[in-house]
Amino acid sequence: MRDFETLVQEAVEADVNGWGFGWLDGRASEERPPWGFAKLLAGRLATVRSALDLDTGGGEVLSEAVRFPERMVATEGWPPNAQRARDRLGARGVDIVEVTAGSGLPFPDESFELVTARHPVSPDWEEIRRVLVPGGHYFAQHVGPASAFELIEHFLGPLPEQRKGRDAQAESAAAEAAGLAVTELRTARCRMEFFDVGAVVWILRKCVWWVPGFSAERYMDELHELDRQMRAGRPFTAHSTRHLMDAHRI
Repeated sequence: MRDFETLVQEAVEADVNGWGFGWLDGRASEERPPWGFAKLLAGRLATVRSALDLDTGGGEVLSEAVRFPERMVATEGWPPNAQRARDRLGARGVDIVEVTAGSGLPFPDESFELVTARHPVSPDWEEIRRVLVPGGHYFAQHVGPASAFELIEHFLGPLPEQRKGRDAQAESAAAEAAGLAVTELRTARCRMEFFDVGAVVWILRKCVWWVPGFSAERYMDELHELDRQMRAGRPFTAHSTRHLMDAHRI
């Protein structure tokens, strides 16, 4: 393993735009939920004439679909990611729309047969229902409660209240209160391992909401502690949580 300073510096300088995680290959691993969301998403997209993908990032997951509906739209709130999505999907006829958090969806009522998302930031259930046609489906994989909190709390200390957020049953109840009928809700807890300190620095730069204000300089002591553990042959272990939701507009 290379020295601490080299690992940290290359992670600080690495590109974290988009929503791909290839930089972590060989440096970290994450077990995937058993349902295979990208494949299920591709199957759904092939059966409708119009679809909207929320918080698409750089379009990485959406691009795995072989076939898109006649009208395929994706939203993204961060301009660098939106441009990556255009570069990746524009030639395939996907319309990338930049949105602002809390401003609603810029589409007329009953615009889409299918609304999808992989790890949406904060689903607006009223808006999702509004843009769906009657009987249209919302199909998504959400981040669940206390996801990666072993790593987050290594830097921030115990967060008992935050651990309660993103609860699958609570999100399902909110969706139904907005006028959606939830027909499937599956949960998974998946093992994550980090093999060098650079992988930790990179993921915290990419997932900026995990440790707000993170910088290697600010958390140097915590990073050194992780580095010593990893050099002793013990990867840092955390767990991601996910839930799969399928709902339709009543």
